[in-house]
Amino acid sequence: MSLTIYGVLRSRASRPIWLAKELGIPYRHVPVIQGYRLADPLALDAPFNTVTPAFREINPNGLIPSIQDGGLVLHESLAITLYLAKKHGGPLAPRDLTEEAQAMMWSLWATTSVEEQALSMRAGPDAIERAFPGLDKQFGVLASALKAGGGWLLGGRFTVADLNVAECVRYAQSAPALFEKHPAVKEWLAACHARPAFQAMWAERDAEPA
Repeated sequence: MSLTIYGVLRSRASRPIWLAKELGIPYRHVPVIQGYRLADPLALDAPFNTVTPAFREINPNGLIPSIQDGGLVLHESLAITLYLAKKHGGPLAPRDLTEEAQAMMWSLWATTSVEEQALSMRAGPDAIERAFPGLDKQFGVLASALKAGGGWLLGGRFTVADLNVAECVRYAQSAPALFEKHPAVKEWLAACHARPAFQAMWAERDAEPA
């Protein structure tokens, strides 16, 4: 087993673990908790976390997730999923250079245009009100793309692009009115989350300490 995924599932490590389950590839999961969640991340009895020197040797940024795949060490969740999809192939992977470019485009769009605003909504009603107009616009962009693509972002099928975008869009679920305004996005996200691999990943996430 050459693939090791570092990070707890209550983090962006959910992304490569979801994808690994979609691909059916074996992997070793090493839980690494965020240091900010601990009173003293360097205490002798502290769990393996992002501040510990041992993890900083893996990822000097002190962020999760990271992977080791043979001799490759890779960080950044969306880069990891794109890499794993391309390496292992199958229907989740881009079929050609055009689809590869589109998968990268949608992944970058999600992290730059959606993720930060969606996460900010967790702060409460005032934050939701502030972020709503920007996400309303971006959800409109996504809805149009889904309509043009037969319900998915690439080639009329679920791919790594959908997984990456869904993992950013789900952070906005604290604003249900946003999804009611864009039913195509709501239906697409529900379809993503209905996949057995997502359900398996989420069950493991729910079993983790909060």
